[in-house]
Amino acid sequence: MYSFLVNPASRSGRGQKYWERIKPVLEERKIPYQVFFSKGPGDMVKLSRQLTSSLSSEGEDVHLVVLGGDGTANEAVQGIADFSRTRFSYIPTGSSNDLARDAGISRNPLEALERILSSAREQRMDVGFLHYNTAYLPEASRPADVPPDRRFLVSCGIGFDAGVCQEAMKSRMKDFLNKVGLGKLTYLGIALKQLMRSGRDSAELVIDENSPSAKSIRLPGLMFIACMSHCYEGGGFYFCPGADAADGMLDLCTVSGVPKWKVLLVLPTAFQGKHYRYNGVERYGGQTIHIRTSAPLWVHTDGEVACRSDDITVSCSKQLLRFYY
Repeated sequence: MYSFLVNPASRSGRGQKYWERIKPVLEERKIPYQVFFSKGPGDMVKLSRQLTSSLSSEGEDVHLVVLGGDGTANEAVQGIADFSRTRFSYIPTGSSNDLARDAGISRNPLEALERILSSAREQRMDVGFLHYNTAYLPEASRPADVPPDRRFLVSCGIGFDAGVCQEAMKSRMKDFLNKVGLGKLTYLGIALKQLMRSGRDSAELVIDENSPSAKSIRLPGLMFIACMSHCYEGGGFYFCPGADAADGMLDLCTVSGVPKWKVLLVLPTAFQGKHYRYNGVERYGGQTIHIRTSAPLWVHTDGEVACRSDDITVSCSKQLLRFYY
């Protein structure tokens, strides 16, 4: 039995259209399935939790098939109650689709479905964890009432990239541009705007602080820190070439002390993974990352933003997810 979790609003309604192409295939081939539709933020978390809770020891494992973007997949992973009994598959319908890009999943929904139905194999995948040591409302003046922990599959970031995600989430122009196939222009315009606000704060990065190989790094003029499980984020930025999503490690891309005009030169090279040639762009790795910033900054997990923080801990659980593709 396949349990399809569909975000019909993904990419301005494309999720619903993709499901309407998938359903006849399941019916014609008499594939056992059930389908659930999200109606708003948080629904996917609840649906995933309901399906993966209270599984009987004699029953079959749950096989979730998520139809949506990276944010939809993120919500579904938040809700998984029993990773050992949950199979996870993904059919991308979003704007960025970085999980699909790194895993080699076709953006054609019928091709992705066929792979799941006919030849999917289990590939263990790491799950990242973000802990907010502090959390603030948008105005950064009082604490935010948000869950202290979040999971992620692709990446977690603080600073410029999270600021872009936060503004894009509430952008009316994004829906319009998605409908005409120009959704990435939303991010370009917002990125230029956020760039003007960035680089004013500093950060202290502590990697694996309880191990003999602990490392402390100061980052003045911080633009952003991306903690990556996969190679790509932000709709194709190749921030961490060679990152292994099953090694139990996080790969970090940091940008600091780079003039704003120069960032405009650096970012395009990141699509080919050639950004490390520039001073101020560095790569690190570790299992646990503690980040403190001089002021509260936006934080994202797989492009989803809940609040600002000036103190977060990011870690990784090795091969926790049973990913089927």
